[in-house]
Amino acid sequence: MNYDDQNIFAKILRGEIPNVTVYEDDDTLCFMDIMPRTDGHCLVIPKTPCRNLLDASPEQLAVCMKTLNKVANAAMKAFDADGITLQQFNEAAGGQEVFHLHFHILPRHEGVATRPPGKMGDMDAIQAHAKAISNAI
Repeated sequence: MNYDDQNIFAKILRGEIPNVTVYEDDDTLCFMDIMPRTDGHCLVIPKTPCRNLLDASPEQLAVCMKTLNKVANAAMKAFDADGITLQQFNEAAGGQEVFHLHFHILPRHEGVATRPPGKMGDMDAIQAHAKAISNAI
């Protein structure tokens, strides 16, 4: 499969679609999921074109892992979380919906289930959650 540069994350990277940024460096962008499954649910993507894990270069994976580690630790602190769920899906049969490599970071609390998928979050809360994670970095 080829990379489609019209996917929503490519458009976010080009500034064509707004996002709530948590963290950014030269190689990666971390932003909030607008349909959060938990408070603090955010996404990490490489800034270079990559469909998913199956076509990612070792360099793309390395920069994503560095950012994932930084943001996951900040999310643990910001939300006084008991753990982190990290999700990554590949191709439609694997659950991937946006075909740009991305990793989900979900802060978790013991005994609290994730919310159902596909429900828009409250943008004021999402903004506050982004600020909390950013401040913890």
